[in-house]
Parts: sequence; structure tokens; C-alpha cells
Amino acid sequence: MAKGGWREFSGPESLQRPEAASATTPRGLQKVRVQRTRAGKGGKLVTTITGLQAPEAEARQLLKRLKAGTGTGGTFKDGVIELQGDHVAAAMAALEKDGYRPKQAGG
Repeated sequence: MAKGGWREFSGPESLQRPEAASATTPRGLQKVRVQRTRAGKGGKLVTTITGLQAPEAEARQLLKRLKAGTGTGGTFKDGVIELQGDHVAAAMAALEKDGYRPKQAGG
């Protein structure tokens, strides 16, 4: 046998990584958590929604609907939606309407 006969990893096609089939998990299977918190907000009560695996544009549309439905302000930072005030029930209802299965986290 000649030297260099082993060719399993020698070609550029063997170094290519397989493409991911789906980047996001279906809405019903995502672990979406809704909680109220005061941490780091100067004592103000804030409702946070974490665990959303949605494109930023879709998350911002959800934020816009939540803000309009609750009549408060809010923001989208680092994949977390924050609503000003205690709006856990309204946020959970809106997420269920969109096809998510949210759970209330915390107390």
C-alpha cells in the first residue's frame, strides 16, 4: 500500500460542517418565562419575558402589541422583553394567543 492512501479527511468537502435543519424551536416547545422583578431597576416593578427564540423583528412586533395592550412602556434588550409595571397576566395571555406556552417564573 502506498503512503497517503488514507483520504477520509484530506479533501475540503470533508471539512465542511453540516447545515442546521432549523435554527429556531417551534413556538409551542420554547421555554418562555414571564416574571415580575425589581432587580436592577431602582425599586421599580418590571415584567420580563425571557426564553423567546424568535427573530428580532418578530420579538419587536410582539413588544409593540404588548405595549399597546397594557398601555405602558417597554423595551427589548439582549433577547429579553421588559414591560414597565406588573403585567404578568396580560403578557401570558398575549403569548398564549401567539402560540407560545409561557410559564410564570418567580413569586
